[in-house]
Amino acid sequence: MRRLLPLCLALLAPWSGAQAPPAAPPVREPGLSAGVRRVVDGLPPGVRAGVLVRDLTTGRVLESRNADQPFIPASNRKLIVAASALLDRGGAGGWWSTELTVPAREVGRARVSHLTLRGSADPTLSIADGPNSLRALARQVHGRGVREVGAVLLDESTLDASTWDGLLLGVPMTPVRLAEWHNNTPTSAAEARERVGAALVAELRRAGVRVRSEGMGTARPFLPYRPPSRTDERGQALPPDPVVPLNRRPEQGVATVRSGSPRSFLYAMLRPSDNLRSEELLATLAVRPAGNGALAGALARERAALRRLGVDLTHIRLADGSGLSRENRVTPRALVGLLRAVHDLPYPTAGALRAESPGQTYRARRNLFVEALPQAGTGAYLPGYAGRGGTLAGRLVGSGLDVRAKTGTLPGVSALSGYVTGRSGHTLAFSLLMNGPENTFNRALRAAQDEIVRAVAAAY
Repeated sequence: MRRLLPLCLALLAPWSGAQAPPAAPPVREPGLSAGVRRVVDGLPPGVRAGVLVRDLTTGRVLESRNADQPFIPASNRKLIVAASALLDRGGAGGWWSTELTVPAREVGRARVSHLTLRGSADPTLSIADGPNSLRALARQVHGRGVREVGAVLLDESTLDASTWDGLLLGVPMTPVRLAEWHNNTPTSAAEARERVGAALVAELRRAGVRVRSEGMGTARPFLPYRPPSRTDERGQALPPDPVVPLNRRPEQGVATVRSGSPRSFLYAMLRPSDNLRSEELLATLAVRPAGNGALAGALARERAALRRLGVDLTHIRLADGSGLSRENRVTPRALVGLLRAVHDLPYPTAGALRAESPGQTYRARRNLFVEALPQAGTGAYLPGYAGRGGTLAGRLVGSGLDVRAKTGTLPGVSALSGYVTGRSGHTLAFSLLMNGPENTFNRALRAAQDEIVRAVAAAY
């Protein structure tokens, strides 16, 4: 369950409908140009808009309105999950791992009392597909000479699934997940344990390992060994005996697998705006020992990641990973700050950092975060918004603009945040957040966002 060291960083009251939260202190910025102001002023009644556009080459703010006010972000919330997970995984080379362990005293034996499955909530682990699978684990166990297992146990101490109860998505988050669950998710942590157990037992037997019990039990929590006090013949205290008895040593690994880079998972999450994958990604931030096992801890680690990136956390409230909750609050300034930071991060290629500027990385399409975003105007609708265009495939078609951005939609909520190349050739980071009554036609809000993007790209 080890992760790679993070790569060097370049930058270190609920309301709903048309109600507006208290205004933040004003920031002296240029306001809106005439073209953008016309679009914003023409929004449907009751819709409040936040706009911020920044030139990433010069650092200059180009357009600004309500940039420091909190908005419901809908799926723009996923941008924070993705960036936080990238930092946690150490960039493009990061990975998650899963392992099987046996009691230390039984290492090297053909018959063991139990195998314990320990996971980092890897959302890409499969049953039998490739090297990151239960099948690969089972084959390693057989290769280590294990021929008989009394029981299969699951270590559930790394993640508190109950802390995800009550989220709108309604899917349990567990320390071991299977990619095959994506279209047929367990309804409870108990069902998840049962299904993982059945799959692992089947793979062990397939590999030639006899398993005497069916199903999967729960491993006991690990209790650190505390050596008894010692004294010499005079009664003076002696240092503790450094030798830990064999039956009190931590279990030893007999099989380990790890995921590939999170790149493909981010593509599958951000482009189609996949809610389940976003919650799964957030859950990886909670896993002990780096996290505290709970949803609240994962959300706290996200805030810590935003601080590391220099993002303004004023008015930020995070409630889930998918953006389905209307309790989430984000400001345009925070999102543009995040977009600027991840644009400027160095991304490793072939084990080394490229000697190129962030702008070069962006234009050459080597920025991992940016390339995971939907791309406007591809016109290629595929089932489930698959493909490079994702949720932006049908927008800005024929505009000739290079727009890579994240959409967000809830009743009365529409958001678009990302990047567009202006006529200057500079990359512009933007965030357009719109909140209104729940009966507002989102189609009108999306059309206004597209018009703003066109106007900004043409002006700058």
